Amino acid sequence: MKQHPQVQHFFDEQTNTFSYVVTDPISQRCAIIDSVLDYDAASATTKTTHADQIIDYICQNSLSVEWILETHVHADHLTASQYLKEKLGGKIAMSKKIAIVQETFGAIYNIDIKHLNAHQLFDHLFEDGEQFNIGKLTAYNIPTPGHTPACLSYVIGDAVFVGDTLFMPDYGTARCDFPKGSAAVLFDSVKKLYQLDENIRVFLCHDYLPKDRQEYSCETSIAEQKNTNIHLNASTTKVAFVEMRNRRDATLSMPKLILPAIQINMRGGQFPEAEANGIRYLKLPLNYFK
Repeated sequence: MKQHPQVQHFFDEQTNTFSYVVTDPISQRCAIIDSVLDYDAASATTKTTHADQIIDYICQNSLSVEWILETHVHADHLTASQYLKEKLGGKIAMSKKIAIVQETFGAIYNIDIKHLNAHQLFDHLFEDGEQFNIGKLTAYNIPTPGHTPACLSYVIGDAVFVGDTLFMPDYGTARCDFPKGSAAVLFDSVKKLYQLDENIRVFLCHDYLPKDRQEYSCETSIAEQKNTNIHLNASTTKVAFVEMRNRRDATLSMPKLILPAIQINMRGGQFPEAEANGIRYLKLPLNYFK
């Protein structure tokens, strides 16, 4: 019989992002997945409104944080992982393939990768398929690249947290046009997820509310995705998916927060060091993404 973790979601409508607290009901130990740090692009200021909601929930329920997990290096929001670790403890973790993202975007931002790697700000980098525990809950990761090369899905008991790999069935799948992304690789990743038990609960990182649906949703199932996902269901061929995904991606604008988000998130949520005047600065590569 599969373990049944308690899952509490938190939604940031500004970035259409779902964050989660996943709890072992026996030990009251938990993991936080895909947290959000509020960011105002116009003023370059951050707030902790949504992260504080997670903190309040954890404190009110007397939970103990073991992990602060990232499914990938997000391009649409800043992670609150460092703030949450400071307040609650826990180990910040994601795929060891973060090195590919760091190398790729380190070149774009002209960041010293050797210095970055020497001061790795993640507490743990998962090997592909690595098992871990949240209290008495058993968990493991499934590498699901395609959207980015460092995407992981976390299987925790009867639930899987798939990041941006899949959206709700009526919205489809992740884009694959970021550096080192691949529609063909994403197809293979989704097919790996479709091999899971059809009754496993699937929790998503985003929902963009199609016009014919009235409410945001974050949960579906493997069976529902396999049967009805509009981009990639059980009968979709790889050739058809790659053609559709590449054609669709060519029409998409860059995420509004990608330039500040990537340089923060690939550092485990750590801000750049303050300069001589005490102010921290982000970089913008002018005319690079044309």
